[in-house]
Amino acid sequence: MFKTLMYVMLVWATSLMANEIQWQKDFKTAMKNAANEKKPVLFVFSRHSCKYCVILEETTLSNADVIEKLNKEFVSVVSYTDENDYTPKELWRPGTPTIWFLYPDGEPMYQPLMGAVDEVNFLKALDIVKKDFDEKLKK
Repeated sequence: MFKTLMYVMLVWATSLMANEIQWQKDFKTAMKNAANEKKPVLFVFSRHSCKYCVILEETTLSNADVIEKLNKEFVSVVSYTDENDYTPKELWRPGTPTIWFLYPDGEPMYQPLMGAVDEVNFLKALDIVKKDFDEKLKK
């Protein structure tokens, strides 16, 4: 009985973890992890009191397909301006949310996406980023 209960609790806990993006808060550690795992980086520059940041978090970044793709294929980092989280000066922008896709060395892959991007377009962007990243790795 005890083993069954422990198994059920483990499965339940694992399913809860799969329902959230595995955010990393330390930028430098995230870059090291991305290099080791050979993954692109999603860097979100956000603020808790920003209307569009909240919309992005409650919609796109809560979407099951987005969460699954990010947790599997990306290293995700969030930096909150109102928590004084570290943000490299070259990635700072006056508006939030700012969404960057980076190489593991911190170099931007493209210009940032600004604002609350919907789930459909965000998933398309993730596919493009992953394809471009993988092609660069092959060279």
